[in-house]
Amino acid sequence: MKKMVVFVLMSFALIGCTGTQKGAAAGGGVGALLGGIIGYQSGHGAEGALIGGAVGAAGGALAGDAMENEKNEK
Repeated sequence: MKKMVVFVLMSFALIGCTGTQKGAAAGGGVGALLGGIIGYQSGHGAEGALIGGAVGAAGGALAGDAMENEKNEK
C-alpha cells in the first residue's frame, strides 16, 4: 500500500514538469533501483543506489532535454 501511495504522489508531481525534469526523475528512479540491486550484490546497497540514482538522473535529464528540444524544433 505504501508503494502505491508513493507512486501516485510521484505521478501527480510529474504532471506539470518539463521533459528534462521528467527524464531526470525517471532516470534517477531507475538508476537508484538498479544501482541498489547491483550494490547489494557486493555488500554496498546504499552506496550503489546513491551512485545509480545520480548517474540515472543525469542521463535522464540529458535524454529528456534532447527530446524536448527535438519536439520544439518541429
